[in-house]
Amino acid sequence: MAPLLVDIHTHIYPPSYIALLSARTTTPYIAQPPPPTPPSPLPPPRLIILPSDDDPAIPPSARGRPIDASYSSITAKLAFMAQHSIATSIISLANPWLDFLPPTTAAATARAINDDMHALCAAHPGRLFAFGALPVSAPPAALVAEVHRLAALPLLKGLILGTTGLGAGLDDPALDPLWAALESTQQLAFIHPHYGLPAEVFGPRAAASGHVLPLALGFPLETTVAFVRMFVAGVFERFPRLRVLLAHAGGAVPFLAGRVESCVRHERVGAQGRGTRDVWDVLRRNVWLDGVVYSSVGLRAAVEAVGRERVLWGTDHPFFPPVGEGEGEGEWLSVRMNVEAVEGVFGGDREGAEGVLGGNAVRLLGLDLGGSAGERKKEEDGEKSEDAV
Repeated sequence: MAPLLVDIHTHIYPPSYIALLSARTTTPYIAQPPPPTPPSPLPPPRLIILPSDDDPAIPPSARGRPIDASYSSITAKLAFMAQHSIATSIISLANPWLDFLPPTTAAATARAINDDMHALCAAHPGRLFAFGALPVSAPPAALVAEVHRLAALPLLKGLILGTTGLGAGLDDPALDPLWAALESTQQLAFIHPHYGLPAEVFGPRAAASGHVLPLALGFPLETTVAFVRMFVAGVFERFPRLRVLLAHAGGAVPFLAGRVESCVRHERVGAQGRGTRDVWDVLRRNVWLDGVVYSSVGLRAAVEAVGRERVLWGTDHPFFPPVGEGEGEGEWLSVRMNVEAVEGVFGGDREGAEGVLGGNAVRLLGLDLGGSAGERKKEEDGEKSEDAV
């Protein structure tokens, strides 16, 4: 019998968010490149979410990445799930979330998009749950209010949060009311990168390799820095029951945690006010890691850092689709790599593998999958789901 697959890391831009980006002309935005000469079908719209993508030297038809139905269509999401035997997905708004909104409209926009996400999940019981998004540019009181509102929506299982917080990072004391609200409601904060590292880190020839350097190195290191800043600033001392999920297996956190602990223990500055918890205690009590790391080497480090019951499988859909011949069709290599990573780590340990592939997520988030079997049967019978609710 195939193991239960629960995808903890899978994104969508609901139609309301697509409309929001399409109405913008500065990063982040969606642009329609002009038709080629001689006239032929319009090229697909382009999603420009990274400042490095919005380079006037790059032709409009090559900026960012092409965006198709897989980014916004629930029908496409469910088809992807069926193709890869994924029982349940916890969908989340993809970066850059709502970070760019003006303070005057951020709270209302967040409520509308979170309600859209909840409605999408309600239309597919047991198949879809979601993480909400926060209006981080709004006054802190609005963030706290939305956290408590999300806690009352049964199909929203936490929230997704970038690494900048209110603009000064996740170690900013001004975020303490947010951490307190998350702790009191026991909602999971999925910490996800977007801003990466300064472009000069990658040198003058970075563009020759496309997005390889920013995505392979910039994103995981951004997450690493964000978590370590939270740790050394005492966030987990002040909020010992805070629960966070770090994207991409925590970046370099599993590998560097010992070095972080050594540096903390040997640092004289701030020693008097330092708490008593070491990094390993925080990792094993406050932190979960997703398994979006594409190799058994990285996944093994994640399991050893936090424990096998705190690692959760994911795909990062719709990013990293198949490329080359038959592009966009067939099995996704990125999915197979993450399944094979679990198999490589656990071998014949079926209980450990099944936990990472799905069981851990069910237990952590209290997922009720009762409706998923019927929903899958409908999909197999060819009944189409609506993209918008």
